[in-house]
Amino acid sequence: MKRQSVESTSLAAVGFNSATLALEVEFQNARVYRYYGVPWTVYSGLRDAASKRRYFNANIIRRYPYARLS
Repeated sequence: MKRQSVESTSLAAVGFNSATLALEVEFQNARVYRYYGVPWTVYSGLRDAASKRRYFNANIIRRYPYARLS
């Protein structure tokens, strides 16, 4: 999945697969997580949020199943 860089002190890049509803989040420490069942609106909200980390904490973490990729 292709990820795009974002401006954030915590997140480095995000990517989304609309066919599988999978969201990938790469953190500044190079760890990558894939979240499953994430609606497009949530991905769009993350991408457009002024504070990516705050949006991620409020709307994604602990709400969707995930796997650590690296």
